[in-house]
Amino acid sequence: QLACPLDLGCHSVEFERMINDEGQLIDLYIPRKCSATNRLITSDDNASIQVNIGNVNEKGLYTKEYTTFAFTGLVRARGETDAALNRLAISAKIMKDC
Repeated sequence: QLACPLDLGCHSVEFERMINDEGQLIDLYIPRKCSATNRLITSDDNASIQVNIGNVNEKGLYTKEYTTFAFTGLVRARGETDAALNRLAISAKIMKDC
């Protein structure tokens, strides 16, 4: 057992999981997948990004909801993020196809 490094009120930390005072499982790292390639974004991918696009109603007002897209550093290094974001936004009906 290790001490809780983030002061989250946990009893103990095991190598793969952490449990809080209420007995709920809390993970320190939640893996994400790239929205463009569907590949796992590793914890050491420092060039990866997550983009939250705010949803608006028919009047154009923000509804306090958003759609999230994540991209790996590889997609960004290839310069494919812009095209991928446009494709994903069209498929999510956030943006109209021109």
